[in-house]
Amino acid sequence: MGSTRAGGSAPTGPDDPDDTPPDNGSGRFGTPGRPLRRSSFLVGFTGGLGVLLAYALFLGLRNAAGVLVLVVIALFLAVGLYPAVARLRLLGLPHGLAVAVVALTVLLLLCGGLFALVPPVVTQSGQFVEQLPSYLESLRRNETINDLVERYGLMERARNAASADMVGRALGGVLGGAQLIFGTVFRTLTVLVLTIYFLAYFNRLRALAYALVPRSRRQRVQLIGDEIITKVGAYMVGALAIAVLAGTATFAFAVIVGLPYPFALAVVVAVTDLIPQIGATLGAVIVTLVGFATDLPVGIACAVFFLIYQQLENYLIYPKIMRRSVQVNEVAALVAALLGVALLGVIGALVAIPTVAAIQLILREVVLPRQDRR
Repeated sequence: MGSTRAGGSAPTGPDDPDDTPPDNGSGRFGTPGRPLRRSSFLVGFTGGLGVLLAYALFLGLRNAAGVLVLVVIALFLAVGLYPAVARLRLLGLPHGLAVAVVALTVLLLLCGGLFALVPPVVTQSGQFVEQLPSYLESLRRNETINDLVERYGLMERARNAASADMVGRALGGVLGGAQLIFGTVFRTLTVLVLTIYFLAYFNRLRALAYALVPRSRRQRVQLIGDEIITKVGAYMVGALAIAVLAGTATFAFAVIVGLPYPFALAVVVAVTDLIPQIGATLGAVIVTLVGFATDLPVGIACAVFFLIYQQLENYLIYPKIMRRSVQVNEVAALVAALLGVALLGVIGALVAIPTVAAIQLILREVVLPRQDRR
């Protein structure tokens, strides 16, 4: 029998338990082996897998870009509509019933808007396209405009654009037009369903997002997040209210002065007014050109009307509706609106301003104080 050293420990051998890795599992699938050594081959192989995974993620995001855009739009609408749900909850309605009331109201407004807008817009827009060459012919009476028409060949382009063949090629024929219509309907229904889903589970989704934040910072993140949600909802309601007001004022003015296609022009002004900074001017230019094509005094009246209305909107209507709830730097708003239009069109412009407001809030409450403490 071997003896132990005095004051020492038992000799260790190759089968000593201290030389084997600890068994942290259940033992059902054997004993884990030793960790692999960090060889250059293993490091390079792991890096290659990381590159492949990043590229696969990029391909997945690129292929799913259309769906992700719909999800972002639905989430934005849900954030904007949630204050209405919260207001109904304060009145005593259960959460499910409040969501159903808001969703049904939005659905009824959408259906009513479609039934009210589509027939006259299609009819009047078609008539406007047919009369576009005659409008340009009327504009040629003005020497300055006539020079521009002759220089850039606008008359020929207008005739080509208004021809049935050109319209058919633009829509890709009957099949292309059907695909465009059904695709638009499908995307609209998808956004509606996702919006209702987000509204129904809004509190759970918000709680889950806050739960991912460390406990020590959770309360502050929750306060900032709730403030961002409030700003998004206030901006959405305010933007829609301003757009509807602009469209209503344009329709009334067009009827008074005798502009052709007043309803279609009002819809154009309301839609373009959703684009921050430049949308109102764009709609005013379109209507004013139609006014000049109709009659010189009517065109002058259109220019004067939109000049006065935009001043009222910029300095009276917009501040009262928007600036008290969404305070955004004007330069940042302009840059964000241009980027939003380039990325997502009108929806991107609508989302841009509350996004900038959220970024400004985070900079003011988190980033700048941290920089000052350094």
